[in-house]
Amino acid sequence: MKIITNNSLVVQKFDGIYEVEYIKGDFLKILTICRDYIHNKYKLLTHPLAGSIKPNETPYKTIMIDDTEKLDADSLLLIEKAIETTKKFQNNFKTPLWSDAVLEDFRVIDFDLIRNVVETVNYYVK
Repeated sequence: MKIITNNSLVVQKFDGIYEVEYIKGDFLKILTICRDYIHNKYKLLTHPLAGSIKPNETPYKTIMIDDTEKLDADSLLLIEKAIETTKKFQNNFKTPLWSDAVLEDFRVIDFDLIRNVVETVNYYVK
């Protein structure tokens, strides 16, 4: 299992426990890197647009992937649709320049989403 994120809170909490790849980039960059992994025989473990926050509202995204033996067509289709949706949202409404307090809230929300998934699938070590 690999965690791809641009959220420093996710790195602080999970690095050293799991393989975490920190990306300096925006929401779309995380999706694009995950798509590249999928082309190299990885599959999505989490939905790329999980949560109720639109991709143009938050700058943070964390996705779990895992290696597989062949190209996972379902993951590829899902990530391509997520990229298309994100581009549409970002073209219509740019991500606001949020205050530091709001950015921290978005980091916590993104972390909480991935923490819940990790706990659900018994990956989380307390």
